[in-house]
Amino acid sequence: MAVASFMLGLTGLLVANLLLGPTAVVLASLALWRGTARRGRAWAGLGLGVADLVVLAVLVTLDGTPSWSM
Repeated sequence: MAVASFMLGLTGLLVANLLLGPTAVVLASLALWRGTARRGRAWAGLGLGVADLVVLAVLVTLDGTPSWSM
């Protein structure tokens, strides 16, 4: 779950941050709660998931749309 949250958080910075950001946060939280051996990767996934949500908030504020402008 830690690796999946990291990958989803990283991908979410580029595409589909509305879906992938919260999913990365949930997976990272579950991985940390279960005591994963990959704590660093889980924390990175959590940080990237939160960054996805921040990017989403900035895009909605500036553009009025939850996606990158084409």
